Amino acid sequence: MNKLFLFYIIFINILGFSIMYIDKLKAIKKQWRIKESTLILISLVGGSFGSIISMYTFRHKTRHIKFTFGIPLIILLQITIINLIN
Repeated sequence: MNKLFLFYIIFINILGFSIMYIDKLKAIKKQWRIKESTLILISLVGGSFGSIISMYTFRHKTRHIKFTFGIPLIILLQITIINLIN
């Protein structure tokens, strides 16, 4: 696997994890929130594992079908694409 690709995957998953956590903190404080479309986009571009780990670690967005089914679906899609490429 290319080192640059590996660095990107690590970075985007840390970002996905962090942004979900930040949104959870903002929800608790009743502050301005991160758009759901942004959270989904980060998952789509490779941050799905970080996002789903953060969802269940911090119990955030776990009642939203868009996230509970959408992010695992994104993970399956990404795994399928990687397998097709290899």
